Amino acid sequence: MKKLFKLAAMLMVTAMLTLSAFAFTGCSTAKDPNKIYVGMECGYAPFNYTQTTDANGAVKISNANGYANGYDVMIAKKIAESLGKELVIVKYKFEALIPAVQAGSLDFIIAGMSPTAKRLEAIDFSDAYYESQLVIVVRKDGNYADATSLNDFNGAKIVAQKGTFHDTVLEEQGAKYGIVRQTPLATFPAMINALNSKAIDGYVAEEPGAIADCAANEDLTYIHLV
Repeated sequence: MKKLFKLAAMLMVTAMLTLSAFAFTGCSTAKDPNKIYVGMECGYAPFNYTQTTDANGAVKISNANGYANGYDVMIAKKIAESLGKELVIVKYKFEALIPAVQAGSLDFIIAGMSPTAKRLEAIDFSDAYYESQLVIVVRKDGNYADATSLNDFNGAKIVAQKGTFHDTVLEEQGAKYGIVRQTPLATFPAMINALNSKAIDGYVAEEPGAIADCAANEDLTYIHLV
């Protein structure tokens, strides 16, 4: 987690890699200068997720029930500690995170967000701190469980999370392979439910997230895109 990958690694998008970095602006209207307000989805395990107690260093979510934990929370705690400020975790839908930073409601976004060219026009990013592979999560008993590449997903109904780099990749690359892109869904739990109900054939995820999803849902597996 401590390895730094420069933003120039964005050029690897065509290899289906996704990067995580801090997002921020230089102007915050957060009320308490002794606190640092960090936004995340609180629903994207293992990077950030919600639990019922403060076990294992979890932090109370300021605007919702439960406590936030995960790699992003650990990083947020380190930043707050280095700045000598109290950490405040604020839960947002993924697509609402950037507007919240622009409005000054948040100091940072730490939410598995890739520094795409479009996002860089709106907000600043740190150096990337994590790099992972994009995969497609499918049912073990589905038609695509034995897929080995994107070529095998011709005709598949695939979805990605709304407002994410994943959906951008799906939109740009999917048509080349005959993938039927579905209307983006708001959360990963919503995509898991759609897959379990067989409304879709699969969804796009980062490999660490796919591992977590498959561990919690034994009927699911995932396929590397390259």
